[in-house]
Amino acid sequence: MSEGKLSGRVAVVTGASRGIGYAAALALAKEGVHVVAVARTVGGLEELDDEITAAGGSATLVPFDLTDYEAIDRLGGALYERWGRLDMLLGNAGLLGVVTPLPHLKPKVFEEVMAVNVTANFRLIRSLDPLLRQSDAGRALFVSSGAAAWCPPFLGLYSASKAALEALVRTYAGEIRHTAIRANLINPGPLRTHMRAQSIPGEDPATLQPPEALAPDIVRMLSPDYDDNGVRFDFPTGETTRLLATD
Repeated sequence: MSEGKLSGRVAVVTGASRGIGYAAALALAKEGVHVVAVARTVGGLEELDDEITAAGGSATLVPFDLTDYEAIDRLGGALYERWGRLDMLLGNAGLLGVVTPLPHLKPKVFEEVMAVNVTANFRLIRSLDPLLRQSDAGRALFVSSGAAAWCPPFLGLYSASKAALEALVRTYAGEIRHTAIRANLINPGPLRTHMRAQSIPGEDPATLQPPEALAPDIVRMLSPDYDDNGVRFDFPTGETTRLLATD
């Protein structure tokens, strides 16, 4: 493969075994990025690795559950030992939970969704921020949802988790605004994913765009020449919303 425009850069992609994470990891690898692919599903990671290799790219597979927070800390140490930096972080992994009225929600499910959608992303920021600071243009992008603002009935847990994630990322963006790091959010909207099928089981998937449609915007927002910070890009409308107050 000829060198891509992002050749030599290193990215961590969570939830890389399927859906948006899989499509983004493959798109980044095709641009020359070495992808550190994180997911629970080993089979999906191996399929991704095969496809990246076939395209002439390279990847490191890191199978673990993001609720293993010590593993997130170890990931930061391993990245430092191998590269001494991290150029890109895509916080994509997430759980829907269950579609149910809030009073019927089991506390265990609440805790599981918050652990993956909020706490794991906090731990990723905590572990990987020192490495992003070693990059000439560290980029962190987190997958949010319109549900964070819309808060549809029966999806209260998912909506709350994404609202909390947005608060974390907006805060982080404000704290690193005078560094070379940029931290942003992306709202994919309705795509043909497993999570979408879970939330709206009667929907015809043929009416939805595939996750690959979102990948170019993910690559764009993780690239060194993308300089916006503290914004949310809404894929369905193409609009960018600035979430930080100006200096």
